[in-house]
Amino acid sequence: MTRTQLRTSLFAVLIALVVCVGLVPGAVAAQTQVQDAQTGGTVVVEEGETVDNLEAFAGTVVVDGTVTGDVEAVAGSIRINGDVGGNVEATGGSVTIAGTVDGSVEAATGSLEIAEGATIGGDLSGGAGSVAIDGTIDGSAELGADTIRLGDEAAIGGDLRYGGDLEGNTDAVAGTIEQDSSLGTGGDFAPSIPFGSWLVAGYTLALNLVLGAVLLGLFPRFSDGVADRVGRTPLRSGLVGLGVLVGFPVLLIALAITIVGIPLSIVGAFAFAFVLWIGVVYGWFAVAAQALSAADVENRWLALVVGLLVGTLISQIPYVGGLISLLVFLLGLGAFAYGLYSHRKAVGGGRQEPQRGVPEGPAAD
Repeated sequence: MTRTQLRTSLFAVLIALVVCVGLVPGAVAAQTQVQDAQTGGTVVVEEGETVDNLEAFAGTVVVDGTVTGDVEAVAGSIRINGDVGGNVEATGGSVTIAGTVDGSVEAATGSLEIAEGATIGGDLSGGAGSVAIDGTIDGSAELGADTIRLGDEAAIGGDLRYGGDLEGNTDAVAGTIEQDSSLGTGGDFAPSIPFGSWLVAGYTLALNLVLGAVLLGLFPRFSDGVADRVGRTPLRSGLVGLGVLVGFPVLLIALAITIVGIPLSIVGAFAFAFVLWIGVVYGWFAVAAQALSAADVENRWLALVVGLLVGTLISQIPYVGGLISLLVFLLGLGAFAYGLYSHRKAVGGGRQEPQRGVPEGPAAD
């Protein structure tokens, strides 16, 4: 096996590991008692089990037992069958309250259900594609959804303010009913769940560090070239990044229009998503590398860690953080794309560009 073949094999194995890390996090933590923030395929508070607080980021979160404090969860599916002494803050594909919540419930989800026999002692607020209420809410409800259905057994002790279509048993509302289009529909209205955003940010940081380690470990000179290009030609890098971001999806759509091109467009979409991810990692790495270089520190590994850490913190700043993250991403995407183009052109011309600022490509590292 040649060196290039070995490197390609290693790259494939490491990418597989990255995917595994992303799909199966915290296997040991799954289905165990949860006291601190936990990640896993499934996080369960078993029937008869009692915990103080539940903080989880998982595929599925189920509470069959008792949580004396608050529940804060980000998951594909969240179901409360037991008792919660505090509040519930949930972001997920589906949220179901089938037990008792002494406090309030805030949910941002595809579907929200308050099942028959369920009780919420405080208020209910949420944004969803659809909302079904068959249980009891002692407080008021504020909901934004495409469809809000009140069942025959539903009971809302306070007022109902909603955005979307309301149907069913409106006599269930003891207070006033007010339609408010500003709440949005289809999950546009989403309560603030700071725990979820920071947990997702930390998890994303871990995945970015793994991918960055793969890129720097296997392609050090190419990675250095990306950082150099961002430093030397930031405007051009950003414009190239913008062109790739806008142009590639147009190309995929054009491909999908032709029946023969549909399979290619599907594969291309996955490849493009991976390229975007690389652009994010390379963007923060490159900016940090340039900043450290200005301070006479030349260490690509330090640049990777510092860049991604700073990027994680900046991304949490409302409005401004998103704009800065976008600009850095465009720099990284453009420098990466131009580096690949330069390498292809150099190989096609039968020559390699020796200077450090122009990467020689993965095979040449």
